[in-house]
Amino acid sequence: MRSQIIEKLEAGRIRSGRLASAPGSGPCGQFLVQGPCGCQLNITALVRPGWEHVSVSTPRRCPNWEEMCFVKDLFWDEEECVMQLHPPHSQYVNNSRYCLHLWKPIKRDIPMPPPGFVGIVGLGPSEAATLLAQMQATS
Repeated sequence: MRSQIIEKLEAGRIRSGRLASAPGSGPCGQFLVQGPCGCQLNITALVRPGWEHVSVSTPRRCPNWEEMCFVKDLFWDEEECVMQLHPPHSQYVNNSRYCLHLWKPIKRDIPMPPPGFVGIVGLGPSEAATLLAQMQATS
């Protein structure tokens, strides 16, 4: 499975021009990849001092959750934690209206809340929707 992901990424690698990178040069470079929702994703992946960074953009809108999950799985293992950040407004850098970023610190764990803080563990989306509808009907 991982080899298929690498092949998909390599097939989309930009190999000429100012954003070019050599085939087989790992997960760093510029890539154009067909996303899971039918939109072409423009992906830039870099390793910065202390950080792994991937930016994702589309031509007409911000990437959605499914696309960001797809890209996360292209660059990291499914059990690795990566993050999107909302920095202080004074530190915003916005070079593209339709771009989102994924970050992973190198050699440090990302602190995570317990899964139960996010929702009911073991409850799928359809069960959660049913429960929510029941709660709304009784209020």
